Formats: sequence, structure tokens, C-alpha cells
Amino acid sequence: MRFLDAQSVREGLPMARAIEAMARAFAAYSAGQVEMPLRLRLPVPPQEAVVLHMPAFLHDAYGQALGVKVVSVFPHNPARGHPLIYASVLMLDPETGRPLAVVEGTTLTAIRTGAASGLATRLLAREDSHVLAVFGAGAQARTQIEAVCTVRPIERVWVYAPTRSHVEALIAELAGRGPIPKDMRPANSPAQALAEADVVCTATTSATPVFAAEDLRPGTHVNAVGSYTTEMVEVPLEVVARAYVVVDAREAARAEAGEIAQALAQGLLAPEALVELGEIVLGRVPARTHRDQVTLFKSVGLAVQDVAAAQALLEALP
Repeated sequence: MRFLDAQSVREGLPMARAIEAMARAFAAYSAGQVEMPLRLRLPVPPQEAVVLHMPAFLHDAYGQALGVKVVSVFPHNPARGHPLIYASVLMLDPETGRPLAVVEGTTLTAIRTGAASGLATRLLAREDSHVLAVFGAGAQARTQIEAVCTVRPIERVWVYAPTRSHVEALIAELAGRGPIPKDMRPANSPAQALAEADVVCTATTSATPVFAAEDLRPGTHVNAVGSYTTEMVEVPLEVVARAYVVVDAREAARAEAGEIAQALAQGLLAPEALVELGEIVLGRVPARTHRDQVTLFKSVGLAVQDVAAAQALLEALP
């Protein structure tokens, strides 16, 4: 059995490959080629934390992949000098169940989450999008930036987070690296970040909206990946109500995405209006229909993403 650390994941799963793995994962899910229960949530009340168990079996025209991810989300970790999220992915032989590999899942999760937004941006954002605004300055924000810059000719990135030093560290690390432009700027407010944004990524743990609905320009595409409970809402419900809303999975979004669950409960969003990203990949429903349309991709994360990403990683390694 192989043990793949963070460096092996980064080297074997570049963003472009990860985005193609996400296209496979979402298409297979929407085509009924995935066995995947809703994630099992194990609360850890003393730490206000949760441990998630996420199994999936993927069987499509490209082959089979089987695995399970265990991911812990401990909100107090950053203050202790630890990542917010730790994760591991166990990959199994789909014919025998034999363990094949344990993959360092924190890095894999960040890459596949960014890659999902990269895929959504490729399908939904205007082709002439040049400015990206990012809310958050953690690991997820980093891969969101890389993914969007991989699929669109981004010339400027605005970053907003409550702690300015975190923003400055992110910019110092990423500016000019790979497809990311050198022009990265700290925003003094959410409004400044949105003033010229064509694409927006929210990657925070905020329970309340991180920007005002009236500051979002017509024609903007939004990737919302931070909130993961029905009580957490990063994107204003007014935006959800007027946007073309795309989710990774309808069932998971209704059960776990605060923006979706609350908009449905308040009658701001019709259940039949939800579109799955895989349906767009398969050509069953349209992507963007007009230039001024606001599009929103809300992701809660699916186990099939981890399995597809880990499978792509294993296939790339000698």
C-alpha cells in the first residue's frame, strides 16, 4: 500500500489535471454512475468541531474508483497553529476491496475544491473575465485563485480578509506564480474587492454574508465554497434569489448549504431552479445564457470529487 504525502499530491495533481478529474466526477454523478451516501457527520462538541466520513464508488466509461475520505473541521485550530481542516483519503481496489493507498487529504481537498470552482468558472464565467475577487486568505483561497487563473485570463486579483497580515502573506506567496498575475492587491473593504470583479470566490468560515448584494456587478460569476452547514451563509440570499444557481449535487446542497437551504425555505429559490454542475458538463442544461446574468456555483463538496482526484493522482504517479 502506498502512502502519499502533501508534496506527492501537489506534484502529481496539478490544477489542470484536477479540473479534468472534476469534470469526470460531476458528469458521472449527474449521469447516475456514482454510489455515494450523504456524508456522515460526527460532532465533537468540546471543540465545536465535526468529523466527516465520505465514501464513494465511481463507475463510468473511464473505469472504476473506490475510496473514502475522513475529514475533520476544527474551528479553533488556526489559533493553535494548526490547519482548520485535516483529511486523509483511503483508496481501495474496486474489484477486491484491497487498500491501495492512503493519500494526504488536506492538500487533496484544497486542490479538488479549487478545481471544482475552476470547472464552474470555465463553464459559467464570461470568457473575457479579467478581474478576480477572493474573500478569505486560507488554504482554500489559495487554490481558488490558482484554479480561476488557470481557466480565465485574470489580470488582477483583489483579496479581502479580516486579518490584513494573512492577506499580505497570501499575496507574497502567490503573486506571479504560474497562471496567477503579479497584480494582486489587498482590499480595504468588501466593496473595494467587488468594484471591478468579474469572478468572485468566497472561501471563509463566516456564518453571515461576506459582502453586500448591491455591490455585486451584473454578469459576475460567484464560486461559494466556504460554508458547509445550513446555518452558515457566505453569499447574501438576495444574490441567490437573482442568480442562475448551480450546485455540485441537489440533495447535498439542500441538506448542507446554508445559502440554498435558507433560500428554499424563504421561497426565494424554487427547487426546480437548482442545476447540477454535471448536467452542464453533460450538455443537458445550458451554462450562462446572457452577459449580464449573475451565476452562482455553490459547492459543499462530494466524496466522488476526492475519489476522482485521488484516482487521477494514482494514475499519474510511476
